[in-house]
Amino acid sequence: MTSETLPGSRLEPAADGGFTRRQILTILSGLMLGMFLAALDQTVVSTAIRTIADDLQGFELQAWATTAFLITSTISTPLYGKLSDIYGRRPFYLAAITIFIVGSMLCGMASSMYELAAFRALQGLGAGGLMALALAILGDIVPPRERARYQGLFLGVWATSSVLGPVIGGFLAGADTILGVAGWRWIFYVNVPVGVAAFFVVGRVLRLPHTRTDHRIDWPGALALVALVPLLTVAEQGRHWGWDSGRSITCFLISAIGLLLFLLAERAYADEALLPLRMFRNRSFAISSVSSFIVGSGMFGTIVLLPLYLQVVKGSSPTEAGLQTLPLMLGIMIGALGSGQVIARTGHYRRFPLGGAALLVIGLYLFHLVGADTPVWHTMIAMTIVGVGLGFNMQPVILAVQNAVHPTEMGVATSSVTFFRQMGGTLGAAVFLSVLFSTVSANIISEVAAVSRTDAFRAAAAANPGDVALLRGGSETLDDTSFIATIDPALARPLKVAFSESMDLVFLIAAGIIVVSLVVVAFLPDVPLRTMSGVQARQADAEALAAAESAPANVHAGAGALDEGGERGRRPLVDG
Repeated sequence: MTSETLPGSRLEPAADGGFTRRQILTILSGLMLGMFLAALDQTVVSTAIRTIADDLQGFELQAWATTAFLITSTISTPLYGKLSDIYGRRPFYLAAITIFIVGSMLCGMASSMYELAAFRALQGLGAGGLMALALAILGDIVPPRERARYQGLFLGVWATSSVLGPVIGGFLAGADTILGVAGWRWIFYVNVPVGVAAFFVVGRVLRLPHTRTDHRIDWPGALALVALVPLLTVAEQGRHWGWDSGRSITCFLISAIGLLLFLLAERAYADEALLPLRMFRNRSFAISSVSSFIVGSGMFGTIVLLPLYLQVVKGSSPTEAGLQTLPLMLGIMIGALGSGQVIARTGHYRRFPLGGAALLVIGLYLFHLVGADTPVWHTMIAMTIVGVGLGFNMQPVILAVQNAVHPTEMGVATSSVTFFRQMGGTLGAAVFLSVLFSTVSANIISEVAAVSRTDAFRAAAAANPGDVALLRGGSETLDDTSFIATIDPALARPLKVAFSESMDLVFLIAAGIIVVSLVVVAFLPDVPLRTMSGVQARQADAEALAAAESAPANVHAGAGALDEGGERGRRPLVDG
């Protein structure tokens, strides 16, 4: 019996570095569990954060629990990519799972919001490696021509977690105790068995060929990258601080200086840099990075705003809002799986980012037309269109980058594109929320004035003077919108209309931003997809290098011929 058929055994590649479909699916089962951890944690916590903050008596500090996770997961992503290129994927993926499990346990035991924020930051350090390294490992074991089919499974996991998150979070947060422990603490404790299962599967079955090479570690670049912390912090907190406040300006200046130092460090370290600047001379990498940043802003902005619309305007509970976004997630899965099948058959991917961007523009414009009285099923049509657009866009862009760079740089290339998408999402969501809350105040006052002369409003106002005072508070009303479900519908309507009008503006801006992405993606080259996986390509490079060293006359012919999609003349390396 071979090692492939032994339950729990390590699955080694064939002599040519290839893996069977069964081996690939076995390895992916562990990777998808890890991705499920990171994706589910975000949506579960966002649903329950208010309950958690109330229990820990830190309502005003609740945003920091989210911000801390976001900061550490974003800045650690490129570190995982670079280090895994040098030392191999497996130890860093296992380390990411371990850090995430430990962070989850500590979050469940937190006794204050300060502790929770610190432990969420630790969680984020693990989460930063779960997504990027999973995609890089997929690039190692599956040729680009077949890779899109499997990437759709990853997006399916992400979409599923986005739907299940609010449901699970709402259920656990709503339970006073489970087995004698506060219900919200199980939001973090449930990560532990899933994480242990992921660790066991990956630890037992993932074994990629790896030859360690001597490299300098770009510690100056890594330290300079920490300067993004103030930028991400102000992106999350700027709306409350004021974008032109002293704290915000200080954060902008620190991040600008840090970015300059980072660029200087990357230039000095050249090929050994955390993010080699020469990679931006690769058109596929440069365009994919820019488009990922832009699409990320539109994607995360939509995902953040839709639940707000459903809860505030349509009166849905967090759990109901999560279920109502199911068409968005189904659209992502349809787009990802459908595009993967077509790419595998045809070998061409460029049409999908173009079509995806066009669908995003159409879907966001349809969201712009949504009002307070729009039926939810109309909104679901727009959700489906946006979802398919995201599915068309996300995985082909990653595929284009992995196909265009040298196999030994697949980790840093994959993590860099993921990093730019996360940065775009963070900044985009901050801008969209800022526009929303900066315009909603005037809209509320305007709508209240418009309906104040109607008989229904006057009667409701006379009976509920305290609620009228809340409405006239403008944007401060949205600090706690739970009262909307209990007040007279005549008084609630102006706020709902004002909120939907502000969202209309936000979605119109988002559509305009995606138009820019459509123009950028138009320049993406359609490079022929390689038929070798990352492991196979590195193994072939190593063999060519050995042959070239034994026959000096063939050095240039051997080293350059096997560098598909990479840079000719670059010294081949073997890595896992």
